[in-house]
Amino acid sequence: MEWKLDDDRPIWQQIQQQLTRRIITGFYPPGSRLPSVRELAAEAGVNPNTMQRALAQLEQDGLARADRTAGRLVTQDTAILDAIRRAEARTVIRQYLDAMAALGYSREQAASLLQEEEI
Repeated sequence: MEWKLDDDRPIWQQIQQQLTRRIITGFYPPGSRLPSVRELAAEAGVNPNTMQRALAQLEQDGLARADRTAGRLVTQDTAILDAIRRAEARTVIRQYLDAMAALGYSREQAASLLQEEEI
């Protein structure tokens, strides 16, 4: 999976968000071992300290935990995963509604257009 980084906000926050997405979409399944800080940093092309900061935030958010012998593991708590997945979905919905409002559509019209799309 490719890393997409830009200059609009701190790199560690972008990495943390991308790792969060990888976890909630199952790229890193519950209970699985995350790659090491150095492996992830090399993959993303960033300083290990930057990657460490992103991973520390994952731990603070409850998405990962450090284990002295196994490394860093993805949480197995499905309630946390579901809550964060739902929060991410709401963010995407807000972005969609904002973009549609910029085009002159009301929320109702935006919802109607979405329903018209073949899924």
